[in-house]
Amino acid sequence: MKAVKTLLGLCLCFALTGWQRDKVRDFMPGTYVNSAGGEFSIASDTLKVELVEGNNYQVLRSTGYNLISGGKVGPRERESEVWTCAYSQATKNLTELKKGKIISFFPEKEALAVGQRLYEKIN
Repeated sequence: MKAVKTLLGLCLCFALTGWQRDKVRDFMPGTYVNSAGGEFSIASDTLKVELVEGNNYQVLRSTGYNLISGGKVGPRERESEVWTCAYSQATKNLTELKKGKIISFFPEKEALAVGQRLYEKIN
């Protein structure tokens, strides 16, 4: 009888462990924004994080910026790129596969970081 109870207890522990969700992974998909400005430019970045399959993600980056020259703000310019990323369950980060950028997520702050740049989640 004791062996049966022990076995049931172990099964329950394994089942509960399997049901635990990865809170960072659940938080990751969405749109994040960042704005920055200085003496020479004004910029805004948008990152859209999407699950592709398994641990593979795609980040669509759109950047709009204005160069400042002689105190005058130039026309708005735009660039976009697609990052292919892999999720590590051990580190809870995405790694961009071409240049090795690390993307860290902070669900409690509704944010992500690429290096020192912090992005706020908007949806």
